[in-house]
Amino acid sequence: MMSYLALKHIHLTAVVLSISGFVVRWLLMLADSPLLQRRLLKVLPHVIDTVLFASAVAMVVISAQYPIVLSWLTAKLVGLLAYIVFGMMALKRGRTKAQRAAWFVAALAAFGYIVMVALTRNPLGWLG
Repeated sequence: MMSYLALKHIHLTAVVLSISGFVVRWLLMLADSPLLQRRLLKVLPHVIDTVLFASAVAMVVISAQYPIVLSWLTAKLVGLLAYIVFGMMALKRGRTKAQRAAWFVAALAAFGYIVMVALTRNPLGWLG
């Protein structure tokens, strides 16, 4: 079985790759780049996010720290759902580029919230 520390490193690497990929894809969308149609840019985010999610689940199981039981993990999960919805709006569903920009900022705010909660282990982040 993989150690918790190894899983944490995999998870953090996937976090960095995931947010970096999101920003790159958003910039490409703004520029109407044909690169967004490349197979790699369509498949790779799903692979990275699967690794991210799987490592999170494995860390939860190994540490026996579960959402709903721990408010900070529940807050991270809610933040993740917000990030996913806002990210979809920013990349594809927003009707105009101005709307997509607003959703992009909202997605980055949700991402920041998730990081803040992870670092503080408090649903209020640095305010708590």
